[in-house]
Amino acid sequence: MKIGPQDNGASLRGRWGVPLGVAGGVTAVSLAAVVVLGGTGDTGPEAAAPAHGGGSPAASTTAPGPSASSAPGGTSAEAGFTVTDATTSPIDSGTVTRVLSSCLGPQASRYQPVVAVRTPLAAADVDGVVVAVDSADQYVQCQSKGDKGTSPDSPPTFINDRLWGTGRVVEYFDSMMVPAGEGRYLMLGAGHYSSDVARITVSYGDDPKQYPARMAGGAFVYGAALTPDTPVGPRYMGPSPYVHAYDASGKEIYNQAEDPKFTDGE
Repeated sequence: MKIGPQDNGASLRGRWGVPLGVAGGVTAVSLAAVVVLGGTGDTGPEAAAPAHGGGSPAASTTAPGPSASSAPGGTSAEAGFTVTDATTSPIDSGTVTRVLSSCLGPQASRYQPVVAVRTPLAAADVDGVVVAVDSADQYVQCQSKGDKGTSPDSPPTFINDRLWGTGRVVEYFDSMMVPAGEGRYLMLGAGHYSSDVARITVSYGDDPKQYPARMAGGAFVYGAALTPDTPVGPRYMGPSPYVHAYDASGKEIYNQAEDPKFTDGE
């Protein structure tokens, strides 16, 4: 259910990429800024009210392995669900340091954190995400559990070998959905946005409600707790998350559900 950089297929949950030559100011973001400001997003009533939805309108995407709608013996992504919480909170500076140290080992000193948040629900192996960047504008995403960190990638870094396509606004890091107790699931993901973006939100499945993502230093992170509306099988894959980006005027300039990278199966 987690798509990593070794996978070449496109999916609404898993395909990621990082632009080459990210703005140099990213590496100057301080740890204090991450902890004190916590990035932007996921505050206010928009993130607090539960939302109900059905399946993904793009359930036929080409993720490695069976799609949610075709998993034998499982539950289709068409099953209804409730987003019970989509609010993340900042991780304190001392914990961020320990997360990066355990995630990256001796390489940790090369990286400056830009976004560090706790997810609204803790799973067995993850309760937060730390995104950091080095002087070469290479990002790393570390999943946290308490003050320990692990990377979904090996080696634990995103190599910036993918150029922005013409007009690209958002690129993706890793995303995942994991069980978090009986009948509950944690969805989380991260990515990078261009300088044109002032706000990023995430919707789930065919529900139009959008939840703010945390943003800082050119990176964004989102997390949500959801509950299927009916009992599901062990292969339940849940709804697809859809990233939306807005410019400073409030105009939507990107909608993942309409991104040819995913809808055309490229």
